[in-house]
Amino acid sequence: MEKEHEQTVEENSSTNSGQVRANVKAGLDVDIVLKKDQPTGKLTHGKVKDILTSDSQHHRGIKVRLEDGQVGRVQKIYPKFPTLNGTEYQEGLT
Repeated sequence: MEKEHEQTVEENSSTNSGQVRANVKAGLDVDIVLKKDQPTGKLTHGKVKDILTSDSQHHRGIKVRLEDGQVGRVQKIYPKFPTLNGTEYQEGLT
């Protein structure tokens, strides 16, 4: 039983990551690692302009171009919340 739970946690974390192309959309806020920053793992924040990886998954992250022109692999996707009267909100938070 414990082993099944571990697999579910792994599956859930990979589907919510920047390793799956379907999770990455233009306009999303993301953290990427630039090629020059791979040794240190330094992250760069920005909005996705273009998705450059054609495969459905990539183990190091989907390659994207940010709106400012920088290119790197997605390490974190920030959630996009619904808007009400032009303001983003999270349900249940005041």
